[in-house]
Amino acid sequence: MNILRRVSLTRLLVGCAVTVVSGAFLAAIALALGGGPTPPQKPLARAIHDALSGPAIEGFSAEVTLTDHLLDGAQLASGSGGGGGGGGGEGGLASSPLLNGGSGRLWVSADGRLRLELQAEKGDTQVLYDGSTLRVYDASTNTLYRLKLPARESPAGGAQPHDAHQPPSVGQIEEGIAKLERRHVVSGATPTDVGGQPAYTVRVSPKEGGSLLAGVELSFDANRGVPLRAAVYSTESSAPAIELAASSVSYGPVPDSVFDVEAPPNAKVEELALPKRGEHRPAGGAAEKPKVTVHGHGPAAVAVIEAQAHGTGNEGTPSGLEQVKVGSTTASQLKTELGTLLTFERAGVRYLVLGSVTPAAIDAIAEGL
Repeated sequence: MNILRRVSLTRLLVGCAVTVVSGAFLAAIALALGGGPTPPQKPLARAIHDALSGPAIEGFSAEVTLTDHLLDGAQLASGSGGGGGGGGGEGGLASSPLLNGGSGRLWVSADGRLRLELQAEKGDTQVLYDGSTLRVYDASTNTLYRLKLPARESPAGGAQPHDAHQPPSVGQIEEGIAKLERRHVVSGATPTDVGGQPAYTVRVSPKEGGSLLAGVELSFDANRGVPLRAAVYSTESSAPAIELAASSVSYGPVPDSVFDVEAPPNAKVEELALPKRGEHRPAGGAAEKPKVTVHGHGPAAVAVIEAQAHGTGNEGTPSGLEQVKVGSTTASQLKTELGTLLTFERAGVRYLVLGSVTPAAIDAIAEGL
């Protein structure tokens, strides 16, 4: 069975691709309701099993709409303060559909390659994944971001034949749901339609409080198991903070030429890297590689990233961010519906404190650094 259906139960229940990749996956999208077919009512485990047992998928394409309310009302989102040059100031950020939403098209091949194109007035944004590298090109700033991701694991002995993969049994799916329910509230499978396709929607919410994350929803094709809609909800609003959904869905092979998209030769290239497990900064000073520590656990955990500072003050920090005090130090803060980010420099070290919590919770951790 191909990559579109070879999905772990946790991914099927909790998230949609990319976001993240994404992240990695982070979007609000138009959900087609009414007029489309809806599947029969089924227990969640049975709905997942039947969807994954559907016909083989040679590829997938659809029109998509991304709605993102994370920066609503923030100066960064409004683009106040000018900075509209091609150097990636807040004017460029404000025009990016990844931050403010947009519409476009999504293609996914049977072997897992992905392309998401979001259109914007100042230039389209392209997100491409080839199985090992995630590339994001922002035309508004003429910047290409590249992130090397861990290689996908292959079955022991090599890839299985196309029709040899068997979906998990209903019992196995029930066991997976039971494990998920230890820390989360898992809804049943709600029949609906997305993009004219019969679908089931499942919502997963954390049992542990203290965070701004209210839950995530995933809608998957009732006959093929392909995710068609993903939404993330905040405790501050009943509407999705981020939602991505498909319409005009089409199944079939995707030409290789669809993924042959390159950034312009003069594009600025930003190489990104995931932190390596076990990397720590030596005591007594900042190292070139960031040190990451986590305070707390679960959805209310707060991450602290420390890196050697380059330049002075808040150089490199978008000027639209709110300025707050951490002790005697001036810090830049961004609050969204799903979390808070705080950054400041002290004694040659740049601190980045972030989590799905309120500014007060972030400030409490920052005060102790």
